[in-house]
Amino acid sequence: MDYFVEGLQGSGKSTLVSKLAEAHPGHRAVQEGDYSPVELAWCAYMDEGRYLDILAKYPELKQAMEEETFTEGDKRIVCYTKVRTDDHAFYKDLEQYEIYNGRTSYDDFRSIILSRFRSWNTGDMIFECSLFQNIVEDMILFRCSPDDEIIGFYKEIRKALGGRDYRIVYLKVSDIKGNLDVIRKERSDDKGNEIWFPLMLGFFDSSPYAKVNGVQGAEALTDHFRHRQELELRICEEVFPDRYTILPSKGFDLLRGL
Repeated sequence: MDYFVEGLQGSGKSTLVSKLAEAHPGHRAVQEGDYSPVELAWCAYMDEGRYLDILAKYPELKQAMEEETFTEGDKRIVCYTKVRTDDHAFYKDLEQYEIYNGRTSYDDFRSIILSRFRSWNTGDMIFECSLFQNIVEDMILFRCSPDDEIIGFYKEIRKALGGRDYRIVYLKVSDIKGNLDVIRKERSDDKGNEIWFPLMLGFFDSSPYAKVNGVQGAEALTDHFRHRQELELRICEEVFPDRYTILPSKGFDLLRGL
């Protein structure tokens, strides 16, 4: 059995992944930024030529990069957020090779995701937000895809997964605004200055979706998260009806049987 732990930001996914890993010590837990057979969040996806160019540009980081680089066919996957440096230009450079946030054509985006789900050949995995979050955010915010198109894409993903034995565990947030208020406080520095929320708000406000629809600000972001959760739950019901379990956000006491 493989597990996909899904839900909005701040719903408790990381904690649930840890608890599932404790309950299933033979499984490997994969969180954002880790090398994953299916997910590419916080990872650069590039051909060998571009990879060699980056190595040449940052020779002092060559060994650290090589330790966090994985080869899939003719592609190099660099888990660049695992490389520690004070040179912020490095992260900016590598970020441009992520596949999300409209950085790839839709055809390439679709092909990369489906091919990786098809070729996934390891088992006993626990994934954090590797099935919904980054794909759905990309398609809503950067491709302005209608819900039915996104659901259609997930039908292709379901087919790509074939007969694998997996379970989607979705942490449903009942009070989305209240959940955001909690995250804003939790993800602040020791002086109370918010760190995460201004970045998230800037990310949303600058997206094609926000510009096309003429929306911005905290209320619009809350509406977006509400829509995203509704859509992800609809995907569970319509595409994965036999493969999902819904738990209340942070409802870790209900893990029995997973």
